[in-house]
Parts: sequence; C-alpha cells; structure tokens
Amino acid sequence: MLNNLNDIALFVAVVKAKSFRKAADVLDMPTSTLSRRVSHLEKSIGIRLLHRTTRQIELTELGRTYFERCQGIIAQAQSAHEELSHAAESPTGLLRLSMVEEFAADYIIPYLPEFRRMHPGIRFEFDINPRRANLISDSVDIAFRMGQITDSGLIARRLAVFKVGLYASPGYLKKAPKLKSPADLAAHSCLQLAALDFPLVKGSQRTVHKIKSPAYASNSMSLLKSIALRDAGIAMISVPMAQEAVQRGELVRVLPDWCPPEVPVYALTETRLLPAKTRTFLDYLQDKLKS
Repeated sequence: MLNNLNDIALFVAVVKAKSFRKAADVLDMPTSTLSRRVSHLEKSIGIRLLHRTTRQIELTELGRTYFERCQGIIAQAQSAHEELSHAAESPTGLLRLSMVEEFAADYIIPYLPEFRRMHPGIRFEFDINPRRANLISDSVDIAFRMGQITDSGLIARRLAVFKVGLYASPGYLKKAPKLKSPADLAAHSCLQLAALDFPLVKGSQRTVHKIKSPAYASNSMSLLKSIALRDAGIAMISVPMAQEAVQRGELVRVLPDWCPPEVPVYALTETRLLPAKTRTFLDYLQDKLKS
C-alpha cells in the first residue's frame, strides 16, 4: 500500500484536473509517465479506475468510490507535509476561487493587492459564475456562498455579512412619484435581481414588494446598477457597490429605514486540513472582513 501512495496522489491529481495533460502540466512531469503510473495503480488493485478517450477522462463507478476515499488521505498527507516544510512559512501556489461577481467586486478584489504584496508566491484563478461550483469536479479550493448552506460534507466558515439597499438615480426620482413607504413602490419601476422581489425589514416590521412585469431583470447586480444610473428605476444593490456612486451624487438610497435582510457569506472548503496557501488567504480575509 505504501508503495502505491505516490501513484494514488497522481490519480487524485488527474481526476481533479479532468485531464492527464493538465495534471501533467501542474505536476511538471511527462503525460506518458503520468498515464503509465495511473495504469500501474489500476493493475495493482485489479480494477479500472478511469475511462479514457482522446479528449477527456471519466471515472468508472468503482473509480469514483476509490477517488472519494483517497482524496481525503492525500489531503491529510499534503497538509502534514506542509506543516513541516517551508511552505507553511511562505505559502505558494495557485488558489482557485468560485463566487458571484458582486461578492468578488465588493469583498475580494479590494484586498488582493495588499495580500499579494505579503504573499507574492500565491496566484489566483477566479470562477465568476452564478451557478454553484462543485469543489471536487471543478477543482476549486474555496467557494464563497451567500445565504443558507445546504452542501453536506463541506466545511463552512462564516466570513461576512452581505448588506444591500434600494437605490435610484436623482434623475429618476425627480420624475417619479413620491416614495415614502414600501407601499409606494407599486407606482415605481423596480429592477429585478435574479427573479427576486424586494423583501424589506424595519425593526420588527417586515414586508415584501412583489415585482410584476419588470422592464429590466438580470442575475447581475452590477448590470442593474448600470441601468439604475441611467434613470431607469430602483435597484437592489450591495452597499459597498453603491458607495462611490452615492458619494458622487449619481445614486440615492431610497427608503433607507427599510432594508433588505442581511445575507451571511460563507467560505466553503472540502476539508479542515487546508494547504498553507488556502489557510493563509482565509485567515487574512476573515480578519479584513471583520475589521
């Protein structure tokens, strides 16, 4: 078994990369050598782990079970190695992050220059997508999620609270009907985010403005912000995203006493046994977002 541990690590790397060639590039070894080592592993345990085609690889049923069992073993071995190596003191490598665009713009991008000055050996790759990435099949190190966490088996670390408000341009408000209470929203053009209505809270009071036949709808908050800046209506925008436009007088927060509920933000990882690069970035980000 111990003789096969390196080959098991190579097999896990191939599955995560979804390709022998990509895994070979990351591991800095010939593709032919990598393929031969995985074949040797298959022969030693007596089962086929992968279906190979010219363009892609696919796990067999037994291969998937083997991968799910082995990836934890390899993660623990890598973590133990890093704890005893210089990598723990000076973390390096590629960090793959998955998140929605709004969270990236408001909560990640502003802190990256400082972090990179502190840890120049860490590089970043972003998966900006409204769909929820699969940490294993999409080779993601950290997935940032907003709201309720339903992923079983993943480790969730609460990082921040996503704050949003209702905003409109002065040009729109000048021509629009009065707006003093949530009931007045019925007479306004409301831009719809991801098929959501406007849930609003004021102390113990709660209400929801149902958006009917919106002139504009999108799953991108930044796109709706751009539309609102052009006097098109009222949009639900994150407070950090709207801040500069408010300071310039381009947007105004409407119904400021009525706020959409704050949304918790979590960082999801496969395991608590994190590589130095992942642990260092999460610790840094948590410190920044709490300050």
